[in-house]
Amino acid sequence: MFLGRASSVTPQLAATDLQTACLIVGGGPAGLMAADTVSAAGHDVLLIDRMPSLGRKFLMAGKSGLNLTMDQPLSEFLKAYSYLPVQVHRAVSDFGPKKVQKFARDLGQEVFTGTSRRVFPKLMKASPLLRTWLLRLSEQNLRFMTRAQWYGYEDGRHRVAVDGIEQTITARTVIFAMGGGSWSRLGSNGAWHIPFQNLGIETMAFHPSNSGVRIDWSDYMRDQLGQPLKGVKFSAGGQHLAGEAVITARGLEGTAIYNATPALRKGARLRLDLMPKKTAADLTSLLSGISSKLSRSNKLRRIGLNDTARALLSECAELSADPAAIARQIKKLDIPITGLAPLDEAISTAGGLKTDNLDETLMHPKYPGWFFAGEMMNWDAPTGGYLLTACFATGHLAGANASAFLQSKR
Repeated sequence: MFLGRASSVTPQLAATDLQTACLIVGGGPAGLMAADTVSAAGHDVLLIDRMPSLGRKFLMAGKSGLNLTMDQPLSEFLKAYSYLPVQVHRAVSDFGPKKVQKFARDLGQEVFTGTSRRVFPKLMKASPLLRTWLLRLSEQNLRFMTRAQWYGYEDGRHRVAVDGIEQTITARTVIFAMGGGSWSRLGSNGAWHIPFQNLGIETMAFHPSNSGVRIDWSDYMRDQLGQPLKGVKFSAGGQHLAGEAVITARGLEGTAIYNATPALRKGARLRLDLMPKKTAADLTSLLSGISSKLSRSNKLRRIGLNDTARALLSECAELSADPAAIARQIKKLDIPITGLAPLDEAISTAGGLKTDNLDETLMHPKYPGWFFAGEMMNWDAPTGGYLLTACFATGHLAGANASAFLQSKR
């Protein structure tokens, strides 16, 4: 067990009931933001996390540069979410891209906007921001305890296992920010479903979001593994998808594929336009004008189809000698996916706690003073800082409302 500064609790006192004004369960971005908000308001806060250290998934996100948010008008930013319940919409509306950037700057981390309008810390990693954030929280007298897993509530006390030793905590209010169901090795395993169901709090099964797709490639595709699909347009369910993709041994990965996840979960087909700058009529005309003595592969090369696109076309389509039929396949190539990547490999998840059962403050009416935040709630966000922004935002909203709840009970 590790307990942060301003605490006198030791493992020898683990059987003693701990007391706090606000218990926060989960030390990711949502939980830390909630802790920041409540402790800044002057309330006693104890944050617990089942992992040995805080912010593990946050640090993993920093390995790719830590895309904090997007430099977009709020109205445009909100439209990017595939599913955003009214409570989460309200949270992001209040704590959107501009406030996320200010939050980073207030922690001494300057940010910049890349060419895709994504916002990153200038240092391009998460550890400096997290380190400064934890220092600020310590100065606000936040107590925190690691290797501590919440597993239930009974007789007015929260039950926690600390290094396998039972500990009880009495709290006037609690904020749950326990994460989704992917990347279990970083702390998000969704195991909280069972104790919540035992308490009569409704949950939903998790589903992959921002996920790669699985495809059973033939040996023919071996030489294309690791190759990016350049100059290609992606679509699913009639929706055009921004981004790119890479061919992997197990299928396709990349932003365009991640953006397709909501539609693919509903059974939509993944389609590629291999030559978006030319119409089907253009391609038919070009193919018809090439000597029939050339092989099909050479004909496709002659019209400008690159090696990777040619391999993908041959792998996924039943090609005939008819130029018009080939042109149609180039423009609308159905990719034979066998499914999404496993849940634990997804960048994020949809599903979880039913937001319909929360009020506008993110509190569960059945348990006054119990608030929820972050990815454990049922909402869905694309990559590009949308997920992280909503985690910050719901943590801030839950923290503000928990503070108001505590103030009202004084």
